[in-house]
Amino acid sequence: MTFTYDPLDPTPAVGGPLLAPGKGRQRDNTPVERRHDVVVLSGAPLERDLDLIGPVSATIHVRTSTGHGDLFVRLCDVDRDGVSRNVTDGILRLTPDQAGADGVVRAEIEMHPTGYRFLRGHRLRVMLAGGAFPRFARNHGTGEPAGRAVASRRVRFEVFRDAARPSAVQLPVWDG
Repeated sequence: MTFTYDPLDPTPAVGGPLLAPGKGRQRDNTPVERRHDVVVLSGAPLERDLDLIGPVSATIHVRTSTGHGDLFVRLCDVDRDGVSRNVTDGILRLTPDQAGADGVVRAEIEMHPTGYRFLRGHRLRVMLAGGAFPRFARNHGTGEPAGRAVASRRVRFEVFRDAARPSAVQLPVWDG
């Protein structure tokens, strides 16, 4: 699975914990999920309600073309009409020193804790992107600090999901 992030056309932030009146909270993520710089993974419709209470995290094995990049991960709730709404998310800045000899980083991304009920018939979706601008500063793909960066480079992300390098989201399922 691959996607390319362009800091000159950054993936936009939609909803979430924002301090901008009227722009935070749950929002329809479908337009962002259709972008070429976003990857989505959707589960099957749920056979029963699913309650999550507590910390959410993701382990993503990823390699970037520059060694630099931000990996944004968002868990979404897709309703029966196909509308995808954000539940929780997190981001991690990737650097070459985090990578193994093959350039692959085992990215451990903490998301905001949640208390959320996915209704029967809804689907869980994981969205991966190279950023969420302007909520998070653009990563210029060069390793320069965001406040001083002058040059920009597109960053190609390669996400692994094989047995040797599994990627997964850890969910705090409540069975109460």
